[in-house]
Amino acid sequence: MRTQFYCVTDGPRNDRLSIPVVQRADAFCNNPIVAGSTELRLARCESDIRAAQDLRYRVFYEEMGAIASPETAALKLDWDIFDDVADHLVVVDHALRGSVIGTYRLMRRRVAEIFGGYYSAREYDISKLIAFPGEIMELGRSCVDARYRTRATMMLLWQGIAAYAFRHDVELMFGCASLPGSDPVRHALALSHLHHNHQAPDRFRPRALDHHYVAMGKLGSDRVDAKQAIAGLPPLIKGYLRIGGWVGDGAVIDQQFNTTDVCIVVHTPSVTNKYYRHYERTARQLGSDEYFTKRRPGFTTRC
Repeated sequence: MRTQFYCVTDGPRNDRLSIPVVQRADAFCNNPIVAGSTELRLARCESDIRAAQDLRYRVFYEEMGAIASPETAALKLDWDIFDDVADHLVVVDHALRGSVIGTYRLMRRRVAEIFGGYYSAREYDISKLIAFPGEIMELGRSCVDARYRTRATMMLLWQGIAAYAFRHDVELMFGCASLPGSDPVRHALALSHLHHNHQAPDRFRPRALDHHYVAMGKLGSDRVDAKQAIAGLPPLIKGYLRIGGWVGDGAVIDQQFNTTDVCIVVHTPSVTNKYYRHYERTARQLGSDEYFTKRRPGFTTRC
């Protein structure tokens, strides 16, 4: 194994000295969850992370219209300073020579403390989440290749998240999830439904920072058609709601990514029973030491 150090900079370069990343070479990398020609595992080297960044660029920038910086446009990679310290779940399809067709970024408390923060803190006051005494984990940068946006792919990703969460005793998961477009009026029905029916309990509730805050409850609860509102939600947010997820107080307009963001919170002990049983069964099977080893700061590997 080779020791490599990365720094917190404004660029994706991996040859600068500074903060050590978490060891990526754990057993789960080499014991993936397999479904047909696809498999899910943790990224185990820089090439895996770069492939995930390439997929994110195609989805976020080329498909969804995010505004790229000159360096991002030149590289054609979606990157930020959190990539070097986070874990990355990747779904690869061996029918496409191992191309990454789905990804999720995971960052636990210990890693964030070493690094100095969470991505969500750019948009939300997450002090109540940080104050939670148990293990917490930020979820982010989720995307799937357009050809693979099926229930099966999302279930595969959720199996991986569940296995990872159970292995590391994660009790609280959170992160920003997006509705397409930067006009909150367009999403008034969906945002109002989330506000009236799925707001997180006060002890877990993040709040949009004052300079970003967009009120979500524009429509009164008596004017919200729940069925119509849910139909207008992106599949990812629907998935969070199905397992008992909540939203924070206030939405945020992300002009760069052309999205309207909400902060999702999932308290794993409160996950809807039938989903909990399903994911617990999978996670208990996959979350043993055979699949996950204890991790320590300071190491990564190259392919």
